[in-house]
Amino acid sequence: MAVDSSATTVWEGNLAQGKGIVTAASGVLGELPVTWASRTERTAGKTSPEELVAAAHSACFSMALSHGLTQAGNPPDQLNVTAVVTFEPGVGVKSSVLTVEGKVPGLDQAGFEAAASEAGENCPISQALAGIEISVNATLS
Repeated sequence: MAVDSSATTVWEGNLAQGKGIVTAASGVLGELPVTWASRTERTAGKTSPEELVAAAHSACFSMALSHGLTQAGNPPDQLNVTAVVTFEPGVGVKSSVLTVEGKVPGLDQAGFEAAASEAGENCPISQALAGIEISVNATLS
């Protein structure tokens, strides 16, 4: 069964000086301010589309990796995942780098790297980002 998720942005003004507010239909994110400057210069207190993609990618990858490890008989105790999405003005989104540190009893580093690589290729957000470079760095702790 398909599940729809939605978000809305209300934008005011032109690109360079304008501003917007992003809200998720669930209400869980609150109102997230966004501007062109927050996308290209990292102004504090505002987000960017790429930061939201990074949040989605880290969450999706975490779920995919947890599922894969559990299916293989090694459920994780903990996975700490960071996604860094790179945006280049005039070009677009260039890459997403996933870095994961995991506590997985009974699994060695090679097994963890293999599971992380598979999750990085197959999570739905990775598939949605097809066409950009996606890399995974995995460390078992």
